[in-house]
Amino acid sequence: MTILRCGRYELDLRRPLVMGIVNITPDSFSDGGKNFDPAAAVQHAHRLVEEGADLLDLGAESTRPGATALPLEEEWSRLHPVLEALRDIPVPISVDTYKPEVMRAALGLGASMINDVYGFRFDGAIEAVVENDCALCIMHMQRDPRTMQAAPQYDDVVSEVTAFLSERAMVLTEAGVDLTRLLIDPGFGFGKTVVQNYGLLRRLEELQSIGLPVLVGLSRKNMIGAITGKPVAERSSASVFAAIEAARRGARILRVHDVAETVDALKVWQAINNENH
Repeated sequence: MTILRCGRYELDLRRPLVMGIVNITPDSFSDGGKNFDPAAAVQHAHRLVEEGADLLDLGAESTRPGATALPLEEEWSRLHPVLEALRDIPVPISVDTYKPEVMRAALGLGASMINDVYGFRFDGAIEAVVENDCALCIMHMQRDPRTMQAAPQYDDVVSEVTAFLSERAMVLTEAGVDLTRLLIDPGFGFGKTVVQNYGLLRRLEELQSIGLPVLVGLSRKNMIGAITGKPVAERSSASVFAAIEAARRGARILRVHDVAETVDALKVWQAINNENH
């Protein structure tokens, strides 16, 4: 599938796209609340677009390992002013949430994608999105953010993640969601050890058997730090390399913090692999 329906947009996936991350949280693992203030978040979003982001992903609830659930009202109070201020930004906006009420409200303010770490398993989640034309990103996570890193176990991480994503895609399509609106995220770092994460990345191409575009989020995660020995702030170069490897193995959307660097790396990678470039 080369076209993704994404609200009022149609995304051409013949080349990998870059999704810039905007964390509207005080406790993000990656930026420590740098963009918690709405004005700072809006400024950051515009900067990412200037750097070449094809779309943005806004999240107001931290899903780092050990995080506890955020009350609905608090999540929306963080998201609302930022979404309102970005209504005219010229790229699709994805909202990272699993709460049906937030999904409906975000779509009402012009969001073009819902990115759900629970894979639309919460009661009411499918009903909140089925009648819209937004894109839906189905992510795999073992357990929940609070407990997901407590000794995650798999017999075969790739086949189990593939089976989960296939089943959730089937549930959504049976509810009336068109396949052209769906994409999948294997959930790197969400209920997976470092070894399991790299095993999943190594065999990422196998997820293409589902027949849906693959989104990956590797940027600055513990799987990068565990190999490099670097703190979060110093994981950019390794994260960019991991993103390019994911693209080489079939990922169509790369969810990243370092947009400018990833965009440049993709240009070089594409030039190397396209003799007519």
